[in-house]
Amino acid sequence: MPKKYDAIIIGAGTAGSILANRLSADPDRQVLVLEAGRRDHRLDFRIHMPSALSFNLTNKFYNWAYESEPEPYMHNRRIAQPRGKVFGGSSSINGMIHIRGNAMDYEKWGAIKGLEEWDYAHCLPYFKKMEYRLKGADAYQGDNGRQYLTTPKCDNPLFDAFFKAVQQAGYPLTKDVNGYQQEGFAKFESTTYRSRRWSTARGYLHPVMHRSNLKVISKALTTRILFKGKRAVGVEYMKGKNKYTVHGKEIICCGGAINSPQLLQLSGIGNGDDLKALDIPVVMDLPGVGENLKDHLEVYIQCAAKKPVSLYPALKPWNMPKIGLEWLFAKKGIGASNHFEAGGFIRSNDEVDYPNLQFHFLPIAIRYDGTAPSEGHGFQVHVGPMYSDAKGYVKITSSDPTKYPKILFNYLSTEKDRKEWVEAIKCARKIFSQKAFDQLREKEISPGEGVKTDEQILDFVAREGESAYHPSCTCKMGYDDMSVVDSKLKVHGVENLRVVDASIMPEITNGNICAPVLMIGEKAADIILGNTPLPKSDLDFYKHPK
Repeated sequence: MPKKYDAIIIGAGTAGSILANRLSADPDRQVLVLEAGRRDHRLDFRIHMPSALSFNLTNKFYNWAYESEPEPYMHNRRIAQPRGKVFGGSSSINGMIHIRGNAMDYEKWGAIKGLEEWDYAHCLPYFKKMEYRLKGADAYQGDNGRQYLTTPKCDNPLFDAFFKAVQQAGYPLTKDVNGYQQEGFAKFESTTYRSRRWSTARGYLHPVMHRSNLKVISKALTTRILFKGKRAVGVEYMKGKNKYTVHGKEIICCGGAINSPQLLQLSGIGNGDDLKALDIPVVMDLPGVGENLKDHLEVYIQCAAKKPVSLYPALKPWNMPKIGLEWLFAKKGIGASNHFEAGGFIRSNDEVDYPNLQFHFLPIAIRYDGTAPSEGHGFQVHVGPMYSDAKGYVKITSSDPTKYPKILFNYLSTEKDRKEWVEAIKCARKIFSQKAFDQLREKEISPGEGVKTDEQILDFVAREGESAYHPSCTCKMGYDDMSVVDSKLKVHGVENLRVVDASIMPEITNGNICAPVLMIGEKAADIILGNTPLPKSDLDFYKHPK
């Protein structure tokens, strides 16, 4: 290894893979990437077959497999929180749904003092830069980037019924939820290419692994960042039973909303009183590290189907070999889709300015762990509020870097959150009750006819709610007392240290968060390299007239 790297990137995940590519493009810049997880084995169908996503969400091979503390408003349930522990990070184990968020999300970011260059006009060019939309570009989407996007066919008759039902319920269709108008229902683009998952490892990291100035080490757990005074000078990491020290001019944390605050705390950056209690020397007292944790909670609204039109037969063990072979050799069939092919965004009340609920529709009744109701054929929507004001935290409980941090989301802890959850269930039921489903809908499986009152609905959410796996905001960008990084993603109060991942979001975005993290990675690369920012966009976006 060189005595000193120009950049040490901690995490070869969604953002880390992007930075590895962009920073090492300069042959004179020496770049080291430390990834705690494995390589994304090219022949492992579990990671590359879109419909096999539940395998990686329910085992530890490519997955940190975190879980929350007992959630006090969720019957003290521990909520699973899978995170990618592999090249590509969570882009290698997620549901492959490409949602940018609403333009108004970034307007909120840009309205924060000091973050003016994170508004929609400044972020949109970086969304377009990273996209390779296979159906072609338009004013809002790109077709020359490294992130392939496939538009699904939605050829199951249940999708036709769904799109008709949402209109009968009074909600619009939209041409593209990532374009001018997010509000409404449409096909959801997926991060797949030629029927395979297309993670940032595949798009950004593997194409440049041959570069002589880029070194990537797998199964290397970074244990702490090294400081000389307030200046980050290197990192310590473990590989196997051995410990190593390596020095760098700039350290960039890309561990995600759980691992990045954990590493900062282990390194002496965080709430000073908490660190002293663990005998960790305080480098910088930053009380916001690990605070402000946001996520999306969701439930499934499931109905049994009158006709055998769902994907239920695909769950039968005797059908799986055929599905796998068809995917492997013909690049088609049920295995080639993530099955989150349609959904949408609506406002649950007239008090909000833009959509506060997201729906994913599935032509099958199934859980994330791959289990299905005993009723057999069915269909479902995943639904949940996008802007809960509930906040949680990530806190280390030991100076041991191998010990998982304490995670608490505080789901359902606020009046606003509970109000929007009741609205969410009622909106979903309204859609499924429309005439378009009359020939297909049998009984409601979940929550079931016995759940009627607001109190019963909230109890159902508390019993059955699951994370949508969108943790964020734990090292938020800004300049208030709880901010952790500035507009250039530099950690406040120290030198040569940045954070680039979902943790820097000032507020969570509307929808799945992988696409926003790709944008953050691309924008951060230009910031770190000192490049002239891409010209800001002058494109307009939809605002509801009410």
